[in-house]
Amino acid sequence: MSDRKSTLGFASWLLLFIAISPLILASAVSDGAAAKKRFMREEVRKMFYHAYDNYMIHAFPHDELKPLTKSFTDSLSELGNLKLEHLPQNYNGSALTLIESLSSLVVLGNITEFERAVLWLSENLTFNVDARINLFECNIRVLGGLVSAHILATDSTHRLSQSSYKNQLLVLAEDLGRRFLPAFDTPSGLPYAWINLKYGVMENETTETSTSGCGSLILEMGALSRLTGDSRFEAAALRALRKLWSMRSPLNLLGTTLDVVTGEWMEYSSGIGAGVDSFYEYLMKAYILFGRDEYWDMFQSSYIAVQKYFRHGPWYHEADMRTGKATYWQLTSLQAFWPGLQVLLGDVAAANSSHREFFHVWEKFGVIPERYLLDRDMLHPTEKYYPLRPELAESTLYLYQATKDPWYLEVGESIVNSLNRYTKVEGGFASIKDVTSMKLEDHQHSFFLAEMCKYLYLLFDDSFLVGQNYVFTTEGHLLPVKRAWHERLPEAYIPSNWTSVMSAKYQAKHASAMSLQVCPSATSRTGVAPHAVESACHVLDLLSNHRCMADEECGIDSTTCRQRTCSMAGYCGLWLFVA
Repeated sequence: MSDRKSTLGFASWLLLFIAISPLILASAVSDGAAAKKRFMREEVRKMFYHAYDNYMIHAFPHDELKPLTKSFTDSLSELGNLKLEHLPQNYNGSALTLIESLSSLVVLGNITEFERAVLWLSENLTFNVDARINLFECNIRVLGGLVSAHILATDSTHRLSQSSYKNQLLVLAEDLGRRFLPAFDTPSGLPYAWINLKYGVMENETTETSTSGCGSLILEMGALSRLTGDSRFEAAALRALRKLWSMRSPLNLLGTTLDVVTGEWMEYSSGIGAGVDSFYEYLMKAYILFGRDEYWDMFQSSYIAVQKYFRHGPWYHEADMRTGKATYWQLTSLQAFWPGLQVLLGDVAAANSSHREFFHVWEKFGVIPERYLLDRDMLHPTEKYYPLRPELAESTLYLYQATKDPWYLEVGESIVNSLNRYTKVEGGFASIKDVTSMKLEDHQHSFFLAEMCKYLYLLFDDSFLVGQNYVFTTEGHLLPVKRAWHERLPEAYIPSNWTSVMSAKYQAKHASAMSLQVCPSATSRTGVAPHAVESACHVLDLLSNHRCMADEECGIDSTTCRQRTCSMAGYCGLWLFVA
């Protein structure tokens, strides 16, 4: 009898173990994943302080660190100045990297160092210097850094002890904004690309600028107006943006470079990369931040045009703004921001499709080269460098927030490992001069601390974002979404944090051609498709394992009757050629 009881007892224990073991296993897996995220968060923290401490030791208060020689460069006047013309003689830096690091210090929770930086800038920084600077670069790096830091400094949750210095950052930002205003004094309202901080627009200054240069000012200058009550900053940026939009072609496409005096295009080829990228980004983010339907209308029209004329499967080539004809078939590293923008829109499937192709290139080279010729399947002969660009990390953060798919954490881990393996040196993190040899270049760009480290840290620890909606500027600086700044707050941004952009209600109200799976060319002026068909722009995987080896494995698309193509990374998609 006792043996029987023992057997029954063992059987009961066995059944109980079988019942609870999946729970134990799930808990163990969850604990392991959480531990891995904490480990990677600390790895990113070490990266940030390795870069920051070396800057403070070897370069501060100059602009940027030269990590190989442990020296510095006063680069604010060199940004965008490819020919290094008209460089100042007595400019000794504006602590650019420190300004760019301010919001990252807060995200990492180092309020003590943030406060120390605010105190130094309040007592020492001046913009009354004879230095010719690029308006776009100074806006996104310096003005954006100061405005964001002011907002974070005056947020009661961060409890700065030196309250008397809280508003000094805004004083500096307002002074800088006023020095920008003479650049907008043109017949077209489009700003000069270059301005001297002390003397304004110089005699015989070039009138050439880029679409990004005059169409990506509204976030920082708009926020400055809301904080100071001085409407001139936002008005100037908005006038330039409206003028730029009025110059679009009948296809709703814009070129790359233009003349600010004549208001005429100088370069008609366009894409989503350098010279145009942040124009699209700021239309969407300005709508989120300020709630004006005008920004949404511009963005929706331009986004559909991009899908129709630039998209080539998961890639985006360049095209003539007048005809839509393809001009250059190339990948540029700056394009990697696009999936992140698509997440804000709600086109997660499209974002994932492009993102994994960029990550495939990252895996192939260890980093993303500046330019890759898609039609020749080769690196650009002269642009083989990687200057620590953060766009892939940015899109990875957005996609993880939208999906919580742990695969994106693996992407982030790969990025961290590559940076530590190829770019970390004793004196900081160096740019890569040639991705084929991994030869280094003596430059640690300020955006490595403003963007790369911040995006990767938030990927593994997003606690800073909980309970607050933030918009990241194109330089990674945080601007909170405030009801007081809105004409009308988009519904998706009311409930909790910024990830609520994915709500079904928002997508239904502002659905795009991609999320509706309708061809942009078949969409009426009202935004309603006359007949619903699968979009030629919507890339769907056919195989359960999501892999292919050749085009023949992908079959024919049922709607368009076009051959589906196996992409570089091994995924089936419809590669659309637009005549």
